[in-house]
Amino acid sequence: MFRRTIPLASPLALAQTLAALRLGQSDPTMVLSPTRALMATRTPNGPATVDVQHYDDVLEVEAWGEGAEWALAQAPAALGVLDDAAGFHPSHPAVRQLHEAASGLRLPRTALVFDAVLSALLRHQATPFEARRSFQQLVDRWGEPAPGPGGLRLRPAAHELAALGEYELHAAGVEAQRADALKRASAHASRIEAAAVLPGPEMRAALELIPGITAWTAAEAARVAAGDSDAIDLGDPAQRKLIGHTLRGGPEPSEEQVHELLEEFTGQRGRVCVLIEWAALSSPLGLGEPRTSFPAPH
Repeated sequence: MFRRTIPLASPLALAQTLAALRLGQSDPTMVLSPTRALMATRTPNGPATVDVQHYDDVLEVEAWGEGAEWALAQAPAALGVLDDAAGFHPSHPAVRQLHEAASGLRLPRTALVFDAVLSALLRHQATPFEARRSFQQLVDRWGEPAPGPGGLRLRPAAHELAALGEYELHAAGVEAQRADALKRASAHASRIEAAAVLPGPEMRAALELIPGITAWTAAEAARVAAGDSDAIDLGDPAQRKLIGHTLRGGPEPSEEQVHELLEEFTGQRGRVCVLIEWAALSSPLGLGEPRTSFPAPH
């Protein structure tokens, strides 16, 4: 087990920030509360479980597994501590109000590009319920126990996903189009992970060259893996309607019109989308009851 303390120079809403990494309240890879997070992940150095506890102006982080040292080194970025919105001063009244209300909401930068692509692919052209169900079944059937406490599970490895047949993916609730995209992306996992060193715009461009990854998928992945504050995914009509309603009111805008509405926020368009999506949740954190209790103190 490895441990580090991360000082906070400004407020951090831990659960709001990390909700972007979780697929539903029953995500078997993560437990999340306003002051604590327990996450299982596959790092470039191997599996790891990370336990984050938020105390006033510090984060206490512990990690287990072969990837523990890598996970701790990446923790400030992955937990949103390095996200800098100091230069973001929106003049739009609704966006300014949201930005002030969610002052501790940060953009994580995980550097785990394949994880971000997998989540985006499962969400693409699927309802939230379908995406969560598919993810949980994939993890339950082809994942493996994570190291350390908490009883979490790791996502399936890319080579495991690439080897799955159409019937197996269909049985997990992944229909043909998403299954094809998932298998093609999994077969190019090494190329996807190589994009981790790129800044957001370049990461998006590199991902779009990989079979199975659309511009929408690349944008959603770059927002999480690179902390890309300008990445916008407008593939969901409900999202376009939400953005249009917030920024101008009136009927649902076209994708082109939404791009026009977001133009004044260039450089921070992704952050604006995150703020709008956060505000639209019936419960701001969307936490619900945790999947399982946190392990006993150690």
